[in-house]
Amino acid sequence: MPPIAQPLNDEELDRLEEFLFSDAVSEESLDLIGIHGLFCALSISPEPVPEAEWLALLLDGEPKWESDAQRAEIAGLLRQWYQSIGSDLYSDEEVDLPCDTTLELDEEDKETGIAPLTLWAEAFMEGVFLHEELWFSPEREEQVAELLLPIMVASDLFEEDDFKQIRRDKRLCEEMVRQIPELLVDLYLVFHSPEK
Repeated sequence: MPPIAQPLNDEELDRLEEFLFSDAVSEESLDLIGIHGLFCALSISPEPVPEAEWLALLLDGEPKWESDAQRAEIAGLLRQWYQSIGSDLYSDEEVDLPCDTTLELDEEDKETGIAPLTLWAEAFMEGVFLHEELWFSPEREEQVAELLLPIMVASDLFEEDDFKQIRRDKRLCEEMVRQIPELLVDLYLVFHSPEK
């Protein structure tokens, strides 16, 4: 059973965001929405990913830490957030996404042209790619592919015609991506229900 952890409060999330946008961290690091997506995938993953590996992935390498204390604080906040998502999934609770479950752009997103949900889904898929062969093992490939489809569509990472066709159908896309929070629980159960 994953350790029970409290979700981060607003102050802790602000502290994390401030660090992520500081000069100490690569511009390619994930933002809070991306980190949440990655942590959801890692919590569901059939194989645990070592902390050093996911830290390097989400921070895009090693930040310029001011001190060991800063490193311990940031790693601690990230670990707590990761564990709180794992606790929710273990308890069959729908995970609250840090962004709206829509691919429609609001005023703020028009500048980048990317919906926050797309950033979340891209980071989720990065977590899947770490152990892709285990996610899509032959005995559950079909089931996992079906459950992952809305996230794959939202991520806009796939160029195949099927995906392009779905993306062109705005209404279908919106219907699919609205299901993502409940699909996370279903995906978690695919890999983790036998042990319960």
